[in-house]
Amino acid sequence: MTISPIIDAVLNRPYQEYQLEEPIEIDELPTPALVVNLPKFESNLIKMASFSRSAEKGVRPHAKTHKCPIICKKQIDHGAVGVCVAKVSEALSMANAGVDSILITSPVTTKAKASVLDLVASRIGNLATVVDSTKGLEVLQAQLDFSRSVGVLVDIDIEMGRTGTRDVDTVLRIIEEIDADERLVFKGLQHYAGHLMHIASFSERKEKSLALWDKVNDLVTVLDSKEISCDIVTGGGTGTYNIDCEVDRLTDLQVGSYIFMDQEYRIIASKEADHFEDFDVSLTVACTAISQPWKGAITVDGGYKSFASETLEPVAVDLPGARFKFAGDEHGVLLLQKGEQELSLGSVRQFVTPHCDPTVNLHDNYWIQKEDGLIHSIWPVSARGCSW
Repeated sequence: MTISPIIDAVLNRPYQEYQLEEPIEIDELPTPALVVNLPKFESNLIKMASFSRSAEKGVRPHAKTHKCPIICKKQIDHGAVGVCVAKVSEALSMANAGVDSILITSPVTTKAKASVLDLVASRIGNLATVVDSTKGLEVLQAQLDFSRSVGVLVDIDIEMGRTGTRDVDTVLRIIEEIDADERLVFKGLQHYAGHLMHIASFSERKEKSLALWDKVNDLVTVLDSKEISCDIVTGGGTGTYNIDCEVDRLTDLQVGSYIFMDQEYRIIASKEADHFEDFDVSLTVACTAISQPWKGAITVDGGYKSFASETLEPVAVDLPGARFKFAGDEHGVLLLQKGEQELSLGSVRQFVTPHCDPTVNLHDNYWIQKEDGLIHSIWPVSARGCSW
């Protein structure tokens, strides 16, 4: 296999928890450091599990958010029907660590990636992938060993314009070709409307999301009329988790950010409030104050290499009036309001991430903070950089 060196690199990454010999304080961390508040993290797991049970929907959390097999297993322990990954490399990382139920949510159209998918199928018993073209299906079929069994969902695009097909005839043709291949099993449909997740108004978000699901239901009705069984209809996200659950044919939710939360989600409205506070912020980046060129501001050791942001800035957890300003790859400047607490050099502050998924991908490890406020262990971000 031509890409075997990078496959080996993924397989050789650590994926088990590492317990520190002695707990350490936050200000002892090698900053910038990615910190998970374990009580808040576990509270989020419980909240989503409880909600899904009450809504009678499954949860298929997206591991692209955290890229960590330890978290995958905790989500499954809390009732998830499996996990999603965006890419075949993430699937390989999770499967290598013993995660046994995986859905790959991005289409595969190259020989190299299809061969990795085949490798993953050789390691776990419940692998599924999406397809949105006959070309993609043909590539998969060419690389899949005759002993494999892989579930296939057709990826549907209603409006977003990223992946998926809008053509009913293409859907039917793909299903026909799946049924003709003993290695493949048609499982159902995937619909994801990521462009709706951060609409500020809850009512507008709900109206638009349910309107798109109505069109998905039209397609499911076509399949029903042809006696094509559609066991899985999966999609949605954290921003629409308590909206999409109203869709009768939806079987499970592809929520991701709920376990961590970030500033992009915090600023939108929830069903009950002007801000999205359904889940706790459990993920922060700890940074150290390293310089103070002028009064009223202080420089910390986290910049674009520590926080990923398309639009927003990190927010200091205990200094809500301060404003973070990116100052390059390695640094940020915290602008303090008049009368606000002055920070001393060497002090450590924690920041809410602008966007949790790509921020996680910048770090090697999670530092796990327990009820006592101390850091007790490390969880590897095993699939960091697995974007292929």
